[in-house]
Amino acid sequence: MTHDAKRAARVALLARRRALTEAERRAAAARVQAELVALVRRLRPARVATYAPVGSEPGGPDLPSVLADALPAGAELLLPVLCDDLDLDWAAWAGPEAMVAAGRGTREPDSPRLGVAAIATADLVVLPALAVDRRGVRLGRGGGSYDRALARVPTAVLTVVPLHDGELLDALPAEPHDLPVRAAVTPSGGLHALAPPSGVVPHTSAGRTGGQ
Repeated sequence: MTHDAKRAARVALLARRRALTEAERRAAAARVQAELVALVRRLRPARVATYAPVGSEPGGPDLPSVLADALPAGAELLLPVLCDDLDLDWAAWAGPEAMVAAGRGTREPDSPRLGVAAIATADLVVLPALAVDRRGVRLGRGGGSYDRALARVPTAVLTVVPLHDGELLDALPAEPHDLPVRAAVTPSGGLHALAPPSGVVPHTSAGRTGGQ
């Protein structure tokens, strides 16, 4: 039943995103980017893991460039590289000219791969979702890529999901393998701290082993 509920939620949420006008997408992206830039400048992370939004995903296609410009000197931005088994490798951002088309309509950096464990070295993780609830439960697209990636993120690291308005929900169907995130950003509401259910940590603790 949970699987069916997730599938129905995905269909509805994707339809809602497709219905957004280009002007609405641009306005939402600008507000989400401003919130994330403010967060990066406040935290001053040495390494950030993020993604390159495509289509109607929140944040806009230039999100990596915007975050890279907000980083302190010497800091690094990592972007995912989809593996054949749907796990996520990581590579350093080297500018928009180094981005290439990849599977499932995504874009990824044409840079040396750092290994799937590289996300464990990030001080801030910005990741996609179709929706998130107030407990931090996120609804992805069903491939499980970010569930695996989240399992490698140290518990103390802030994990943030950019959303459109209306995608921060009271409750989402959850399964045991679903790992909650700690915050969401919406165009109208800004940064929202999320509270996982009692006894549930945001994600499993992982050592900062890196993947270089």
